[in-house]
Amino acid sequence: MSRLERLKMGKVETKHWRQFNELLRYVFQVTKKDLQKVGWEEREIALAKLPVLEKADVLGWFDGEKLISQVAVYPFQVNIFGKTFEMGGLTGVGTYPEYANLGLMYKLIRQALTEMKARKQSISYLYPYSFPFYRRRGWEIISDKMTFEVKDYQLPKVKKVSGYVERINTEHPDIKKVYKEFSSKRHVAMIRNDLAWDEYWRWDLDDLTAAVYYDQLQKPQGYLLYWISEDILHIKEMVYINEETRIGLWNFISAHFSMVSKVVGNIYSDEPLAFWLEDGDITETIAPYYMARIVDAKQFISQFPFRAPGKEVELTFTLDDPMLEWNQGIFTLKVSAVGQGKLIKSEGQPTSTIDIQTLTTMLLGYKRPSYLASIGRLTSDEQTVGMFENLIERQTPYFSDYY
Repeated sequence: MSRLERLKMGKVETKHWRQFNELLRYVFQVTKKDLQKVGWEEREIALAKLPVLEKADVLGWFDGEKLISQVAVYPFQVNIFGKTFEMGGLTGVGTYPEYANLGLMYKLIRQALTEMKARKQSISYLYPYSFPFYRRRGWEIISDKMTFEVKDYQLPKVKKVSGYVERINTEHPDIKKVYKEFSSKRHVAMIRNDLAWDEYWRWDLDDLTAAVYYDQLQKPQGYLLYWISEDILHIKEMVYINEETRIGLWNFISAHFSMVSKVVGNIYSDEPLAFWLEDGDITETIAPYYMARIVDAKQFISQFPFRAPGKEVELTFTLDDPMLEWNQGIFTLKVSAVGQGKLIKSEGQPTSTIDIQTLTTMLLGYKRPSYLASIGRLTSDEQTVGMFENLIERQTPYFSDYY
């Protein structure tokens, strides 16, 4: 029997947790020393990813009893223009190098996508270790992360607000309460279930601190998650419902003027901090963050909240997908007067050609149709591009999670 004939695809179950963890640590070069830097003991390290096996859908290739390749799909939900979508969060992707170049990962990912479709997870997100690798499999960039650095003398002057900030335990329910309201208003954001929160906290240091802003009615309106190390205040995430809350949280940060030499953190939207600060001569670096791909175009379109055109609109286009045959061919998009979409197989004459990567980033609003047409990613006439522009809302994607 050849080596290829020995390999079998199957479910990775809780009994495989040690092999699952070992493969993850090998592929991502995470050592025991790395993990112990955040205060983990060996048993905690070994059990760290059990929730993945218990709550996620994990597929793998086995050589006999040995797990040699794997992918995991988390059952998540995301907010897309105010509607909740079931999302398959792809993670834990890896193959031992001696089994590389056998096409194993391609088949695993295709099977994972097939099962996502069956579970009505019409879209999938992932954090890419290689943008080209995932682009070739249908994913595209849908969000950015902006890293900033503010020197102590550049911190904003304190402004009067009606509320106050209180430092609380990171497990305090007010943090989840604020984020729930926040994510309901932020396009592309994760709607965090217990599993998503577990992943959100997984690699945090013990000295992570939470500061919550309460308005004059004592209602939590925002929070800051941060830690201080070597005279630097590090911001993990700042969430605020309104402008007063943002000012209140920055008042709190500025109160550390005598304690820190600078503040560093991330912003997950197109909101340059420099413009807001009085001294805007700061360092800001923008980089692509998460990728997504539409799993089932028909189902996704049926859920997607198009901007109401006022009358029925039809667009016929050729769609290409590098992995999934159900997303390939000529389709007609019908959008009702109130914005309800329907995608059907068509024998009509297409006026556009688009691939699943471009369709994903366009519908999620990361790049506009006119821009995609200008760089050749959307092949279309001007009238069709204009119709796409009118149908898709304008909101900046926000995604701050990592899994």
